[in-house]
Amino acid sequence: MADRLTGDPGGREFAAALGALLVKNGLLDEISLKRAERAQLQSGERFDLVLTRLGLVPEDRLTAALADLLSLPLVTAAAFPAIPVVDSQIELAFLKTHRILPLEMRPDRLVVALANPFDTTATDALAFLIEKPLERRLATAADIDHALERLYGAGGAKPIASEPAEPSLPVAGGEDVRRLQDLASEAPIIRLVQDLIVRAVEARASDIHLEPRVDCLRVRHRIDGVLHTVDTLALGLAPGVTSRVKILAKLDIAERRLPMDGRIKSVVRGREIDLRVSTMPTMCGESCVLRILDRSTVRHDFPGLGFDPSLLNGIGGLLAQPHGIILVTGPTGSGKTTTLYTALGSLDREACKIFTVEDPIEYQLPDINQIQVQPRIGLTFATALRSILRQDPDVIMIGEIRDLETAHIAIQASLTGHLVLSTVHTNSAAATITRLLDMGVESYLLASSITGVLAQRLVRRLCPACAKPDTASPALLERLYAESSPARLAATVRTARLRAKVGCPACRNTGYDSRSVIGELMPVTQGVRDIIHARGSDHAIAEAAMAEGMATLYQDGLSKVLAGETTFEELLRVTRLG
Repeated sequence: MADRLTGDPGGREFAAALGALLVKNGLLDEISLKRAERAQLQSGERFDLVLTRLGLVPEDRLTAALADLLSLPLVTAAAFPAIPVVDSQIELAFLKTHRILPLEMRPDRLVVALANPFDTTATDALAFLIEKPLERRLATAADIDHALERLYGAGGAKPIASEPAEPSLPVAGGEDVRRLQDLASEAPIIRLVQDLIVRAVEARASDIHLEPRVDCLRVRHRIDGVLHTVDTLALGLAPGVTSRVKILAKLDIAERRLPMDGRIKSVVRGREIDLRVSTMPTMCGESCVLRILDRSTVRHDFPGLGFDPSLLNGIGGLLAQPHGIILVTGPTGSGKTTTLYTALGSLDREACKIFTVEDPIEYQLPDINQIQVQPRIGLTFATALRSILRQDPDVIMIGEIRDLETAHIAIQASLTGHLVLSTVHTNSAAATITRLLDMGVESYLLASSITGVLAQRLVRRLCPACAKPDTASPALLERLYAESSPARLAATVRTARLRAKVGCPACRNTGYDSRSVIGELMPVTQGVRDIIHARGSDHAIAEAAMAEGMATLYQDGLSKVLAGETTFEELLRVTRLG
């Protein structure tokens, strides 16, 4: 069957067989299948490439389906060699162009991983060169690209990034829009911008920072909350790169004096990616930040996010109440919106009507009515909320409480029998109350409407592949325990499993891989409510909450340190003692 299909990979027989397999495995529905078939008829491309470019099937799952269909063994990065297998007789450019990774040189054959099982010309040429037959296996293009980079270096991987600025590339003037458009439409610039996006997605970056400097355009990725410089491009490329990003985001490329915001939809390795674009004029040129929203990597379940069981019990109790306001607070990038989405996902969406008002809508949720704020036409948080209350909702999620008007409508909704979830930018749970008081919200309204506040941060998890056991003196552990003093940490201190970061290729030598939530949940009990009503300070509110059992951010994070999930240095990076 494999030989018959590989003979005509662009034919209908292959498309029908692959489509049927994907539908059978639940990776594709009938509507998407018909859409892909129509696109293939129009483009004439191979069916698997059409599926990837439309973002209908992730690359890893499509590769597994192809391996099954073609009866080829599937290999992952874990099975790749630790050292190069071939010598210099095979050009690196050839391996990268055709995405072929030598896995093992045997006396009678060469075992290789392929991203394209239909590229018989390349495999025949390689077999002729080494004078041995090939044993073919299938792997994802991303895994092969990473392995070639790791084993054979960066030679030729990013040719445009290392080229000096060409004299013919014009530095755009303020009104030279046509030249900017021409520059951004050149094939090398298009490839470079796409390469920047693909590399960031594959590195699990949350943001791409394009920062013009006096002598270069610096490219940085924010990975697990920390910025890393990944490239420096020739300064002459900066106008073209920025203009290309603006064109993709449908922004005015002639305007370079004002900040602008836009959005890009892209497909990377078969996954649909949303990018929120922000530009800002600086002394050296326009700084551009692209925030990556990859829906396939976001987990909307509390245990997967790293919430402590005691926090989960408290959050569950708040969500079970029929009305009131639940606030999530923390700095930008601390996972507040993901927590709210997870909370909405835990509710019975069949039995209740849920509305959200967001700016922007980051993830589309089934069975939930989501509204995008559009201030230009007068659809603000406040105006949307007024209309929502006439839609008979049970639960309302507000992306952020930014002003007094929105706060008053949220309070009104909670006092009339609705459960309201929202976010506020503050440093702690107690400070959220004083922030709302400073906005002008009456203390008696706050005391009667807010049921709980969750403050959260994200700490980096230690890499499971390279973290090693760490030793700490009993005196140090006792000091940590004395500084935090939560009763639930006593057993953890006695059985501490401290670990230290090391660094390996799997974690890009950082020692950390992915992030986990730490939080402090402040239920508004009667004692806390009395202090709010009296307009007490955030310190007084926090003291009252801790007296009734609230663990602080530091205390929750310390439990993860003692359990070996992260390090004490990482905890101090995102929070403070006590």
